[in-house]
Amino acid sequence: MTTAEYETVFISDVHLGTQDSKAEELIRFLKSFRCKKLILNGDIVDGWALRSRGKWLPSHTKFVRTVLKKMEKQGTEVIYLRGNHDDIIERFLPIEVGGLKMVDEYVHSTPQGDYLVIHGDGFDTVTTDHKWVAVMGAKAYELLLGVNRLYNRWRALCGKEYFSLSKHIKERVKSAVSFVDRYEDQLRELATVRQCVGIICGHIHTPANKEIEGGVHYLNSGDWVESLTAIIEPEPGKFELFYYQSAPELPEEEEVAEPSSDLDESNILEPALA
Repeated sequence: MTTAEYETVFISDVHLGTQDSKAEELIRFLKSFRCKKLILNGDIVDGWALRSRGKWLPSHTKFVRTVLKKMEKQGTEVIYLRGNHDDIIERFLPIEVGGLKMVDEYVHSTPQGDYLVIHGDGFDTVTTDHKWVAVMGAKAYELLLGVNRLYNRWRALCGKEYFSLSKHIKERVKSAVSFVDRYEDQLRELATVRQCVGIICGHIHTPANKEIEGGVHYLNSGDWVESLTAIIEPEPGKFELFYYQSAPELPEEEEVAEPSSDLDESNILEPALA
């Protein structure tokens, strides 16, 4: 199988520590390509969930190992931006640990100009001004995903395709639609103030790649809970949305061919995160 080559890959909202994180699917995607830079744009680990009823699964440790392998064996530069669900790291930023850079925001340079990369929760007033409401909303979303799992098991038994209840609600409820519009407007204003031609974010689990008012290029990497999307940069300044569901068959267990390494990862993060 041919390994894809990218300049940069942007991923956000994996929510490791929750049952609905699609870590296995993401691992298959990560194994299918090489890239110079991998940007993990917030909410990769869901600290809110882990502090309550969350569970760290073996696939979540496997995801961490896969990222470490890309750093060690493929020379990938990895940049981790804090999100609101993993905001515990904010007090330490910026910091670099073994080649892993952890920052609050990042400027990605392209031949067309700079793109500001941020998670985006700072433009969600519920998250910033009423955190307890955001936490309750996260729990309600988790409950909805649980209902969604049961509903789709029934649909599978009936021979019907997968249906996302939360996506359907976001598309139909006017307040949700207007929230997304306001969110994009605020990010556009920030990009303009920072003299960037575009902005790359996550947070709202709604993938996007479009030009918005003022000629600002707005990109949202979506999530790995429901949309299973990422932003890829095949060549400098050219961005595309990757959709896992519509992608060609990706590897299951076999690793992408890599040079040998002396890295012993047999117990990496197992005691700390299990």
